[in-house]
Amino acid sequence: MKLIMLGAPGSGKGTQAQRIAKDYKIANISTGDIFRDNIKRETPIGQKAKSYIDRGELVPDEVTCAIVTDRLSQEDCKGGYLLDGFPRNLRQAQKLEAFSAPDAVLYLETEDSILLERIGGRRVCRKCMGSFHISSIGDTTVCPVCGGELYRRDDDNPATLSARLDVYHRESAPLAGYYRERGILHTIKGNATQDEVYAAIKRVLDKLQ
Repeated sequence: MKLIMLGAPGSGKGTQAQRIAKDYKIANISTGDIFRDNIKRETPIGQKAKSYIDRGELVPDEVTCAIVTDRLSQEDCKGGYLLDGFPRNLRQAQKLEAFSAPDAVLYLETEDSILLERIGGRRVCRKCMGSFHISSIGDTTVCPVCGGELYRRDDDNPATLSARLDVYHRESAPLAGYYRERGILHTIKGNATQDEVYAAIKRVLDKLQ
């Protein structure tokens, strides 16, 4: 299966993508992870991407599409893949369609108020890259998994977060209509618990297999 996970920042795409990839044995490709790895290693493309991400803006299409195209051509994608974070706009969707058309799009529909609460309270471990929420870990700065330092990503601060949501509604939200017209969009309510959302996803994917 060739899948796309669509949804706003904080809708739970990353968490659900990990579970899908494990259960259905397909490559989980997060453009955010690819960029963060390059940022951490301070590669030229990482430094360029960071300048956009820190302002809450999208990385230019030509950079993102080149990275994704290269990743999808690798061996582990031949049996299927799940794209998390790509495409982010209609131009990217059209480029993907020409290179590797998706079989289904899973759209996590979530209210902005919930997204703001989720992302504002997110903390990430510098060591293991695990993601946690202050509702469960409190104000600790120590990772409960590996003991590394927890921090709030630059693009999760309130000002940048608001900009990210504005960009999402302007650039990414129209993708739902694009894929609905193609008959491959499956809308799933993202306001439920993680397990409830995943159960709904499994019902869709089991029918597709």
